[in-house]
Amino acid sequence: MTEFNRIFIGGKRVEPRGDGRVEVRFSYDGSLVGTAALASEADIDLAVGEARHAFDHGPWPRMAAEDRQAVLAKFAELHAARCDEFAQFIAGENATPLWATSAIQQGIAAQNAAYLQAAASYPWEVRQGAFGGQSETVWRREPLGVVAAVVPWNAPHQSALVKLFPALLAGCPVVLKLAPETALSGQFLGEIFMEAGLPQGVLSILVADREVSEYLVTHPGVDKIAFTGSTAAGKRIASAAGASLKRFSLELGGKSANILLPDADPAMVAKTVRYSALFNSGQACIAQTRILVARDSHDQLVDALVADVETLTIGDPRKIDTFIGPLVAERQQTRAWDLIDAGVAEGATLATGGSGMPHGIDRGAFVRPTVFCNVDNAMKIAREEVFGPVVCVIPYEGVEDAIAIANDSEYGLAGGVWSADPGEALNVARQIRTGTLAINGAMHDFSAPFGGYKQSGVGREFGASGIDEYVEHKAISI
Repeated sequence: MTEFNRIFIGGKRVEPRGDGRVEVRFSYDGSLVGTAALASEADIDLAVGEARHAFDHGPWPRMAAEDRQAVLAKFAELHAARCDEFAQFIAGENATPLWATSAIQQGIAAQNAAYLQAAASYPWEVRQGAFGGQSETVWRREPLGVVAAVVPWNAPHQSALVKLFPALLAGCPVVLKLAPETALSGQFLGEIFMEAGLPQGVLSILVADREVSEYLVTHPGVDKIAFTGSTAAGKRIASAAGASLKRFSLELGGKSANILLPDADPAMVAKTVRYSALFNSGQACIAQTRILVARDSHDQLVDALVADVETLTIGDPRKIDTFIGPLVAERQQTRAWDLIDAGVAEGATLATGGSGMPHGIDRGAFVRPTVFCNVDNAMKIAREEVFGPVVCVIPYEGVEDAIAIANDSEYGLAGGVWSADPGEALNVARQIRTGTLAINGAMHDFSAPFGGYKQSGVGREFGASGIDEYVEHKAISI
């Protein structure tokens, strides 16, 4: 069992000011993975105070950008060396299947490298002539201030580092608030950053309940909130930030569409849905869970999709051959079952799966991989983010209809387009109101911006666009 009895504040472990603790339990069998101290409001005051002092008086914001980059590069090296260890730990903490958390951990290296590459060429300070050479402007990008980063449980290291890297590269101290479900794995990041050479005071990592978390995001010493999580929580944070005009960036929910144009091969695309929609047992904000297909290809796609889904191995997420594990907690299981039942009640056709436990499994927060077909986009199952292994196949009458259905959502985070003609796929992709799209299953470039339209968020992550979220612009006229 792993225990963190002290809180990581300002670069060192300190005794908590309160006596609260959180238990982390493995949703596969309910076993106790470990415990961690819960932060109190007094701990938040201390962490923000350390960050405030580091920003106002410490070396980190005043250090040459190249020196900050060297520290982050060292961290990336140290973290990558423990990739397999962290993948195994997280699989046993939040029940992400080992194959998926291994892929996530490996992707973090590319994510970190893209941030470092962007920082190396970032225009921290530029000079430009003005008024025909009569004056000069010095355009500076300076660290924004103290950052409160609040991250979810489904990809704990990735979601933490996608905020820590750009904030720290920009010179901002950070208070990182972990999700209670992954209160353990994120703790390891603290000592690695200190080993890499991060100065004292710049980073705190803690776990807090909802009330104390709200205290953090409304704290007067915090200048910016960086949040990944549900749209409902994001709205609350935006409202709280607006009261004091704090900066904020939000990476929120999604209900992304995967569009098969009429010339796409349904049988081939069906084999990719396990990755585009069912990755991490469907617990991914970018999951493309609405599959749009021409009506005359609907049945062919459904048959191929069901055949593939029914081969997926369900079971212990710590085993490398398990494709679908349990959801992170019973509350998630209950929500997914309720939405599946709502889909049946509204008249969608259940092609495979359904509520209830998988065959032969009698414990754990499992949801059977479920495929609905003949879905109407107005149905609840097509509107709400399930965050579980549930996909909806929606027939369309023509390409313009497909575009309209894809855009008929309050979300706009990700999506996909499949076609034998990449040019036509690109033409359709340009008309979809969403932040990222993949044509024919292409992977996202970590140097390109990532984020959502509409209620999928505010701001962008990855590469130079991610660093932009943590700087203030200053113009000095000479």
